Amino acid sequence: MATTSDIRNGLCIKYSHDIFKVIEFLHVKPGKGPAFVRTKLKSVTSGKVIDNTFSAGHKIDEVRVETHKFQFLYPEGDTYHFMNVEDYNQITLEKSSLDNPGLLKEGEIVTIIINSEDQMPLSVDMPASVILEVTATEPGVKGNTATNATKPATVETGAEVMVPLFINEGDKIKVETEKGTYKERIKE
Repeated sequence: MATTSDIRNGLCIKYSHDIFKVIEFLHVKPGKGPAFVRTKLKSVTSGKVIDNTFSAGHKIDEVRVETHKFQFLYPEGDTYHFMNVEDYNQITLEKSSLDNPGLLKEGEIVTIIINSEDQMPLSVDMPASVILEVTATEPGVKGNTATNATKPATVETGAEVMVPLFINEGDKIKVETEKGTYKERIKE
């Protein structure tokens, strides 16, 4: 049994008849009154995000997990196929269990968190950023660079990302997977 002092990002806990993963947390010690921990929890079954506050010292039911590297093979409808890079076993996961499936390119290596008790996959952690090729975007307008102007661009996975005006079709860009935002252009 763990307590609130053990809360960290990525921790999986049992809470209100479901398994949740801690996305964000903040220890708060007000000048008056008892300390508490404010958390943002994401359900690993439904993907729903809830805010919750635990009082300091509150007991939490931690879920034992293992992490394994998997390679993304291909999507098929609402399921995604992955292969364990160590033993080549394949698993399929629902699209809802992925944080940002639109940025997942075939061959990408992800970390899958698996419940040690029943070997069920709980969540998929994508790399911090991915490099994708722009397949379609409008040409930038000359002289419109004084402001931080952006335009929509479609990347090779089919996702749409807002990019600066100087990005053209065929450019490779680095995209932050957590927010789905443009980071930088990759020069080859």
